[in-house]
Amino acid sequence: MTHTLVYPITSLHNSAGHLEIDGCDVVDLAAVFGTPLLVYEEETIRDQCRRYMAAFREHTDDFEVIYASKAFSSVAVDQLVMEEGLSIDVSSGGEYHMARVAGFPAERIFFHGNNKTREELEYALCGGVGSVVVDSFQELALLEEIVAGRGGSQRILLRITPGVEAHTHSFIETGQVDSKFGFGLADGVALEAIREALAAPHLDLVGLHAHIGSQIFKLDAFRRAIGILVKLIGQAHAGFGFECRCLNVGGGLGIRYTVEDAPSSIGDYATVKVEGVREEMAAMGLPMPRVLIEPGRSIVGKAGITAYTVGTIKEIPRVRTYVSVDGGMSDNIRPMLYDAQYLGMLANKADEPADTKVTVAGKHCESGDILIRDAVIQRPEPGDILVMPATGAYCFAMASNYNGSPRPAVVLVRQGQARVIIERETYADLVAKHRPLRD
Repeated sequence: MTHTLVYPITSLHNSAGHLEIDGCDVVDLAAVFGTPLLVYEEETIRDQCRRYMAAFREHTDDFEVIYASKAFSSVAVDQLVMEEGLSIDVSSGGEYHMARVAGFPAERIFFHGNNKTREELEYALCGGVGSVVVDSFQELALLEEIVAGRGGSQRILLRITPGVEAHTHSFIETGQVDSKFGFGLADGVALEAIREALAAPHLDLVGLHAHIGSQIFKLDAFRRAIGILVKLIGQAHAGFGFECRCLNVGGGLGIRYTVEDAPSSIGDYATVKVEGVREEMAAMGLPMPRVLIEPGRSIVGKAGITAYTVGTIKEIPRVRTYVSVDGGMSDNIRPMLYDAQYLGMLANKADEPADTKVTVAGKHCESGDILIRDAVIQRPEPGDILVMPATGAYCFAMASNYNGSPRPAVVLVRQGQARVIIERETYADLVAKHRPLRD
C-alpha cells in the first residue's frame, strides 16, 4: 500500500506492516538512530526541484529558482538543491556560511534579512555574495559605505512590501502594509528607495523583490502583488529611468499537511508568476525581466517525517487520551507558534486500522506542548513509533534545547540506504559552551 497524501513519494506499508520510505523501514531507522528522528527522502527533494525547473522552463528561458534555505538549512540539502541547478537564498550570516561550506558558488547566493549586521554583510561581501536583497534605508546606506570602502560594486535588489493580503496565518504573512520587512508603497517610500539605490555609486540595482507570505493556497494574491510591483516599476522607469532586469516574485506556495488542505500545483503557480509578469510588463511597454522565485517549504516540506517513541499514555474518561512522545516543541514549535495542523500514524502498525482518537503531547513542561490535537491513529501502546509526516520545513530549522533537550538527528534516505546528515546532539553538546562560576 502506497501513501500519496503528505508522505514522501516512495512511502509505503512493507511486508512487516511497517511504514517504509524508499526502501528504509522507519521502525528500523528509529532503532538504529534513536528518536526523535527526522527522516528526509532524497528523491522527493530532487523531484520537487525538477518540477519547479520544468514548470518555469515551459514559460521562459530567463528564470531562476532560488531555494529558501530558512525552511531547512543543512550542508547536505544545500548540496542537493545545488546539484539540481537551483540557486539559494540565505537570511543570516550562519545560513550564508552553511551554503559556502556546501560549496555553493557565491554568485548564486541571495542574502536576505531585515536587520543584517555590519559583520554579516562584511562576511558575505568578502566571500563574493551574488546579490543582497536590501530591506531598509539604513541598510542601503550601510551597504554603500561598506562597498565603497572595499572598492568595486555590489549587485542588489530592493525588498518591497506590496500591501497584499496573502490568506494565510498572520505570523507568516510578510507583504502587508504593517510589516517589519521592506519598503512600503505609502507616501512614496518605495519610489524613494529606488531613487536612492540608483544614485548609490557602488550599488548596482538590478531589480525588485516581494514575498507576501508562506503556506499560500490561493494564487490570486500572487497575481495582485505582481500587478502592484510592475506598476511601481513603471513609475520608477518614468521618473528615474529604472530598468528592472530581475523581478523576484517570492515563494510561498503551500503544501498539504492534512486531508483538508488543497494547495495549487507547481504548474499553475509557474503560470501565474511568469505570465503575470509578462502581461503586466507588456501593458507598461517595458521589457520582460528575469523572473526569480524562492520556494522553500514546497521543496522540503513533504520530503521529511519525524519519528517519535510513544511513552506515557494518559486516559481522562469522557475527556481525551494523551499520548506523550519523546519530543515536542523543542523539535517542532509550529503547532504552538501558529496552530499548525498535522496528521499522525504508528509506523510499526501501519497496516492496522486507525480507529483511536488521541492527543499527541510533547514531553516538555508546558501545557501548550501539543503536537496534534484529536488525531485518529492506530491503538497506541508504550514503545510504538509515532510518525508525523510533512515535517521537512521549519521544524529542525526552529528546533531548540528547551528543557535541556538535545536536538534530534537527521537522516537522508535513498534506495534503501540511510545516512546521517546532522548528528544527534548529546548532553555534552548542551554544556560545551558553558563556563563554570569558578575554575
